[in-house]
Amino acid sequence: MYKFIIRPLLFLLSPENIHHLVVYVLRNLQKCNGVSKMIRYFFNYEHIYLEREIWGLKFKNPIGFAAGFDKKAEIFNILGDFGFSHIEVGTITPEAQSGNPKPRLFRVKKDKALINRMGFNNIGIKKTIRNLEKLKPNVIIGINIGKNTSTPNEEAINDYKRCFSELFDYGDYFTINVSCPNVKDLNKLQDKSYLLNLLNELQLINNSKNKRKPILLKISPDLNIEQIDEIIEIVQLTNIDGIVATNTSSQRYNLTTDKQIIENTGNGGLSGLPLRERSTEVISYIAKKTDYKLPIIGVGGIFDYKDAIEKVKAGAWLIQLYTGYIYEGPWVVKQINKELLKNKVYDN
Repeated sequence: MYKFIIRPLLFLLSPENIHHLVVYVLRNLQKCNGVSKMIRYFFNYEHIYLEREIWGLKFKNPIGFAAGFDKKAEIFNILGDFGFSHIEVGTITPEAQSGNPKPRLFRVKKDKALINRMGFNNIGIKKTIRNLEKLKPNVIIGINIGKNTSTPNEEAINDYKRCFSELFDYGDYFTINVSCPNVKDLNKLQDKSYLLNLLNELQLINNSKNKRKPILLKISPDLNIEQIDEIIEIVQLTNIDGIVATNTSSQRYNLTTDKQIIENTGNGGLSGLPLRERSTEVISYIAKKTDYKLPIIGVGGIFDYKDAIEKVKAGAWLIQLYTGYIYEGPWVVKQINKELLKNKVYDN
């Protein structure tokens, strides 16, 4: 029903307008008594085999919602009701910012993809904390943090430190976003010397706490082998807790859509099915280089259980959906979990 009736109707509106509409509906639904229980009845699928314990956190299954959807940390609980074990909110920057000019989100329907140049639009630290305190998470919360667009790169470390320090008590884990292609010059922060300094500074804060929080680094699919090797070295030197592979891409992988349409769309990060193969390659390479001992969250092109199994077998400890959820609909999480159990992809 979703693919043949609901999705075509939703796709009549612009992607960003639909996003706002869906968030509005979900935000109000979670206020209604009994709705949460009903949604869980239809969309949850739980089994002890699916549970993952990583970083001292118990995930009810390996599937999370990637950053970028719940930007304001306002619908994470109801997303958890739809079967996700963890929700990554944000990207959060110290101060609220409106992001890039509209239009900035585009469907590439023929390729089951999205192109976005949102630009870290978010409500900032203070309002994010207010929402997290008000809604009291009943699902594992990852907080994806970045720098304000107006902050020059040479001062960006202060933005990350501020986000991590002030949001520390509200997240179960933190993802450091230095790889989004939609913020000017942000990917320059993936430079080895800068990353070493940034992650070491965050670890100093982390280790000063009574109980430290897992820190993960989200990386670009556009890195070459030498750059990925540097990332692995940085992770080992700074002793952070894992990698999220991968972010959206500034490249235009495997597209069959007319080139002129893509050119007219302009710049932005590509997500969705065209990234499936590349993100799996990156996951597989990192997993093998680290003897499968480094926790990896696999993101990119997961549309069904086959894609999910591919990511897990490549070395992903957890996986996250975004674009696949938009195209496939709310039943996809339950379907993937059923197949993960049926195919026994974990060595429990």
